[in-house]
Amino acid sequence: MDNVLEQIESARGSGKIKKGSNEVTKAVERGHAKIVAVAGDTSPKEIIMHLKPLCDEKGIPYYEVSSKEELGVAAGIKATTAVAIVDSGEGRKEGEDKEEKRQRRKKE
Repeated sequence: MDNVLEQIESARGSGKIKKGSNEVTKAVERGHAKIVAVAGDTSPKEIIMHLKPLCDEKGIPYYEVSSKEELGVAAGIKATTAVAIVDSGEGRKEGEDKEEKRQRRKKE
């Protein structure tokens, strides 16, 4: 979980991120999102519950972090329900390498 927050922080500084469930949903539907993270304390859950199946359908890695505040700090704002990394910029290579390793371990 800390790894995804680090990737969001890195992308915030050198790439592009989308914040909020509406913007994240659009990025996923359009195939622009590389990684999606949502806040576990989002209420009501209906705000984000469509994102997991949508990410699964599109093959986009999906993570849940503990709080809106934690996710917001990583994204550079007070709080947010969801964040999508659209272009990780400088942090791209490192994040992709870690994600590829995670996916390989998952398949084994």
